[in-house]
Amino acid sequence: MQVEFRHVNDVVIVDIAGDVDIYNSAVLKSSIQEQIAGGARNVLVNMEGVKYIDSSGVGVLIAIMNELNKLEGRIKLVHIYDAVRRVFELTRLTGLFDIYDSEEEAVSAF
Repeated sequence: MQVEFRHVNDVVIVDIAGDVDIYNSAVLKSSIQEQIAGGARNVLVNMEGVKYIDSSGVGVLIAIMNELNKLEGRIKLVHIYDAVRRVFELTRLTGLFDIYDSEEEAVSAF
C-alpha cells in the first residue's frame, strides 16, 4: 500500500493505492494521525487506488473520524469503487461517512 498526501486549501487529501488490510492499516492510521498532529482538520481520503479493504482498514477510517470529531474536524471519502463500496454498503457505513464521486465536489463540501 502507498499513502501520499496533497493539500488543497485547508484540506489534506490522502491518496491511497493498494489493499488496506490488517498487514498495513496501522501504517495508514499513523500516517493520517501525523497530519492531524500537524494541524489537519479536514481530511479527504481518495480511495481510487484501493481494490480491497478489510475490517481493520474500515476500523482505521472510523478511528480517524472519531479523532477528527473530537477536534471539530471532518473526514470525507472519494472514489470508492466496486468491492470496496460493497464493504461499506454491507456494513452500513455509507450513512456514517460522506462519500463523493468527485474530488472537486468533496473538497468544496468542507
